[in-house]
Amino acid sequence: MLSLLAVGGAITVAPDMHRLLVNEMSLLTDAQFNASIAIAQAAPGPNVLFVAVMGYQAAGIMGVIATFAGIMLPSTTLAFAAARWGHARQDWRGVQAFKTGMAPMVIALMFSTGWVLSSHDPTWQLILLTVAAAILVWRTRIHLLILIAAGALLGGMGWL
Repeated sequence: MLSLLAVGGAITVAPDMHRLLVNEMSLLTDAQFNASIAIAQAAPGPNVLFVAVMGYQAAGIMGVIATFAGIMLPSTTLAFAAARWGHARQDWRGVQAFKTGMAPMVIALMFSTGWVLSSHDPTWQLILLTVAAAILVWRTRIHLLILIAAGALLGGMGWL
């Protein structure tokens, strides 16, 4: 069901995944959840890989198969059908309004994901680092992996 709500990519439903996997079902800890996303973001390939990493941590290979099929099949089917329908009607005012209206919603969902990832131990240093990284990604061409490495270095030195 979450995959059908993943407007803007699977990362936008990470807060709900956190609520379900960490808070309600206790299949993952906060650290495992955050590590799943960090590992998948650092790896080459699509961002949705973090779902497979979470599935592996929760239930091994069968968890990978279940989570990946669950996140990919419904949303891919719907996206394919919606894209065909929208492309055939791209000049309709309603279709254009829908596309324009989705942008702020996707930004809000991504902000929510950032909040969930940084709020399990909200020290002022962590919040400052999160805001600084978000601004650097948004306003510069600094690669995300450099920021992840910097965060790992700061954490490894005990500054966070």
